Amino acid sequence: MARILGVDIPRNKVMYIAIQSLYGVGPTLAHEVLGKAGIDLNSNSNDLTEEQAQQVRQILETEYTVEGDLRREVGLNIKRLKDLGCYRGIRHRKGLPVRGQRTHTNARTRKGKAVAIAGKKSVKSLK
Repeated sequence: MARILGVDIPRNKVMYIAIQSLYGVGPTLAHEVLGKAGIDLNSNSNDLTEEQAQQVRQILETEYTVEGDLRREVGLNIKRLKDLGCYRGIRHRKGLPVRGQRTHTNARTRKGKAVAIAGKKSVKSLK
């Protein structure tokens, strides 16, 4: 099992998919990196030699921002928005959707589990 940038690449997967386990590496970047390293996209991750792993490691470190550096950059960007007190920063602070989604219904992923409010149920009028 190869380790690239501190992450274990999954075993017995197509190399094109296995390299996407790195934070910041998606389908397009995986295609570019494997192309530059001269590795077949459909080769198995078990067949990756140490030299090939070293090539991929070097390409990712020199040309792209991935893993720890990217996580840090994203975290600092969010912190900057919070410190500015802009609309997006306030939404991050409150744990609400940032990009204009509705919150009247849905948004459970951001808001968390629904909490019942006592006495909220409407009372039907008596006849």
